[in-house]
Amino acid sequence: MLKEILLKQARGRLQGLPLTVEFWNGEVITAPAALVRLRVNTPRALRILARPSLGGLARAYVEGWIDLEGRAQDIMELGRALCQTEASAESKRGTDWRWWRHTRSRDRRNITYHYDVSNEFYGLWLDRNRVYSCAYFEQGDEDLDTAQEKKLDLICRKLMLKPGERLLDIGCGWGGLILRAAERYGARALGITLSDDQHAYVQAEIARRGLQDRVEVRLMDYRDVPEDTPYDKIASVGMFEHVGLKKLPAYFDKIHRLLRPGGLVMNHGITSVTLRSRGLGSGIAEFSEDYVFPGGELTHVSTVIEAMAGAGLEPLDAENLRPHYARTLWTWVERLEGRQGDALRLIGEQKYRIWRIYMAGSAYAFQRNWLALFQVLGGKPLDGGRQEYPFNRRHVYVG
Repeated sequence: MLKEILLKQARGRLQGLPLTVEFWNGEVITAPAALVRLRVNTPRALRILARPSLGGLARAYVEGWIDLEGRAQDIMELGRALCQTEASAESKRGTDWRWWRHTRSRDRRNITYHYDVSNEFYGLWLDRNRVYSCAYFEQGDEDLDTAQEKKLDLICRKLMLKPGERLLDIGCGWGGLILRAAERYGARALGITLSDDQHAYVQAEIARRGLQDRVEVRLMDYRDVPEDTPYDKIASVGMFEHVGLKKLPAYFDKIHRLLRPGGLVMNHGITSVTLRSRGLGSGIAEFSEDYVFPGGELTHVSTVIEAMAGAGLEPLDAENLRPHYARTLWTWVERLEGRQGDALRLIGEQKYRIWRIYMAGSAYAFQRNWLALFQVLGGKPLDGGRQEYPFNRRHVYVG
């Protein structure tokens, strides 16, 4: 009886949308000019379809209760229309009571879960430098390789990186920034990561490029970086989302202690759009916690600036690259879908579905202004409050 009620409710929800629906019992609903094919493989999906949320739909897709065929952009638009939601305005997650959420051991496990999937898998769809963060489409028509290199250059120019300076990259990924900083700007760079796969890859790249005298990578938590010799410049790219809201003051305090007076820090990361949000609504934050980024937390850029200033780091510049991340993510999705066979061989069906739906959903979120991507530049003042920073931004955009 309940199944029939839910089936009727699901039919009512799905009718009128531009899709073809195939139910497990052979029933088919077809709309004119259908853009998406939805296969309902089990009655377990009916409860979600009858009362849909974006996170619930993603969960049903990952678990194989439903199949979705069509352009990723059309699938995302269909999901929003089905749920009748704007996810940025619905997040009301309370303060997390789990004190162990961001211990060193838990953070290590969380990073391992997301990043130690397979270096070869990430290589299928990332650029040639394997930069797993927002690219910079300066003119708007760059290919991914060029846009990612322009992003690395943008960071180095904002940091005013000079030959011989010591650069720390917190959460260095596959080493794109530290390798670029050494080869193009003459910096001495240290990258830290909690991912075994990334650590091994960067070590091999350092040796292959003959940069052992200028570049180092360590398997290390940011909280454990020695403070005996200060750094001239510090970058954190796509990492602070893993820090945790309660840990942000300690995170920026640590950066302040590691940075020399007059030094600069770049914090590049995803932020929420609504002021008091800790993640997207409509079940998306819960889906991400369970399947994608366990331990990940988002906050508004104003909180980032407040925490930075509270640690004694003066905010000097902030830039929102939201449209750039939408384009980056759509490009990643297209490249992943184009190598689907290889991806399935490397990571299996469920993980392929996780990465496909999470990246497509993220692209859509940036496109609709549900999420933002901010580069916030800060400086540690010299005595008397002086900053080694010019009166204009000409150095950033001439290169």
